[in-house]
Amino acid sequence: MSGSQRIVANGAACGVTAMLLVMYGLYRVLPLAAGASALADRIAYALVANLFASLPLLAVIASVGNARATSEAIDPTLGKETQSMLIDGRVADNTLQQLLLFSAATLALSVNLDRTNLHIIAAAAITFVAARILFWVGYRLDPLYRAAGFAATFYLNLGLIAGALWLAVR
Repeated sequence: MSGSQRIVANGAACGVTAMLLVMYGLYRVLPLAAGASALADRIAYALVANLFASLPLLAVIASVGNARATSEAIDPTLGKETQSMLIDGRVADNTLQQLLLFSAATLALSVNLDRTNLHIIAAAAITFVAARILFWVGYRLDPLYRAAGFAATFYLNLGLIAGALWLAVR
């Protein structure tokens, strides 16, 4: 394994470990979803969580737009983007992909979770936002350092999707 691969593997392992610890901690301390017993209430709860989870995408799109508007890269066909603009564009792409998976999983979970476990969606949304910020900051520091945020987000989504599928077929 090369040095770069070790950095990525260690970052990914740290990201997944942190994600699991944060999810567990938030699940334990967040309040139950009061009054979310009807199906429409549970879906609404997930939609609000998804809105919160979309904030990193909004931030990175704003960053790209502002950087373009104040530089020679205002015309995206000229190829005048800085390295940070290119990174932010890639962060936006990946965040959109991850947000789509997250939204599908949390909406599917919301219809099958009972009120006493619904707050796992809020814990996941907070964790998702933190992981996306970690991904963006890590990517900006060094592209190899994006691994912790990527792995935290990907494995969070994998767990949410697996849970939603399990609840749907049980």
